[in-house]
Amino acid sequence: MIEAVGLGAGIIGIIAWGPQIRQVWVHKRHDGISIPTFGIVALSLFLWLLYGVAIGSMAMVISNILTLSVILIIIIGVLRCRKSESLDDD
Repeated sequence: MIEAVGLGAGIIGIIAWGPQIRQVWVHKRHDGISIPTFGIVALSLFLWLLYGVAIGSMAMVISNILTLSVILIIIIGVLRCRKSESLDDD
């Protein structure tokens, strides 16, 4: 039961990033997104992933792998948008 609650919380956390992905990938909006901040968030998630592995919590492992994937999708989208804008300015 506790793992189910953790997995549910993880899924909700992943869904919460949906609007951000949409803004970056569909609308090409990246203003206000700090790559260093997202890097720190990714590091934190990675450490939580290691913790989840250490204590044997599948909910933590699955949630953190998926959330790390979402964060990487956002970072890649932002870098892609910024590179495209940089090329347009030249």
